[in-house]
Amino acid sequence: MNTKIDYPEYFARFYDTIYNSLRTDDMEFYLKKISNCSGKILEIGVGTGRLFLKAIERKADIYGIDISKSMTDILKDKLTQVDQSRVEVQDVCCMNLPYRFDLIIAPFRVFSHLMSVEDQLMALRNIYYHLNNNGLFIFDLYVPNPKMIAEGLDHVIDFEGEYEKGKIIRRITSMKADIVNQISTAEMKFEWQENHSWREATWKMSMRFYFRFEVEHLIRLSPFKLLNVFGNFNEKPIDTDDSEMIVVCGKNIK
Repeated sequence: MNTKIDYPEYFARFYDTIYNSLRTDDMEFYLKKISNCSGKILEIGVGTGRLFLKAIERKADIYGIDISKSMTDILKDKLTQVDQSRVEVQDVCCMNLPYRFDLIIAPFRVFSHLMSVEDQLMALRNIYYHLNNNGLFIFDLYVPNPKMIAEGLDHVIDFEGEYEKGKIIRRITSMKADIVNQISTAEMKFEWQENHSWREATWKMSMRFYFRFEVEHLIRLSPFKLLNVFGNFNEKPIDTDDSEMIVVCGKNIK
């Protein structure tokens, strides 16, 4: 994985505004898993702290890594000086942390940023190394939508709202999929009001999409034991109409 990847400043700046609105269904699922864990917890892809801050509020012994310095800088500004030491810029493929964890989570499609099988397996082995025996690793992915893969998106406004009182941020997204390499590339145009005028910037981001049995085979190639694959955050077994794939793995669990 390329450790030089970073989100542009404006993406990190507006991340909370956009995803606190668009991404809410996973919150209670992960917070429940965190609350049920009495040991150390690691969040991979901690970002600006959407989940992490709520876990800290609940007195969880949680740590976080992210590949993006622009995102973790925003998170650290929200933390006490003591808790800032819990967050580091590291790559999941080569992270090296001084602790071992009872629970590791990678919410909101972190594994979609791992393009190659080599990186995916490297990440899984490294996560396994950082887990205690009987520890759990939980991550989620989206289930590929055949219609979306075939047709893509063409300049869809997928978010519009206030980032400050009286100031609007709008995101317009286009997407094309490469079915052979299983990569979708989104072009996101941001338009926002600032200093009595409109500003805009465009950024492209590619993500890997996975199919259910591909994920199961990937886990079996790793040291992990696959425990469950859910189709939503209510822990329902995955089915044809589901759009989420939540994967639960264990270390040395019999």
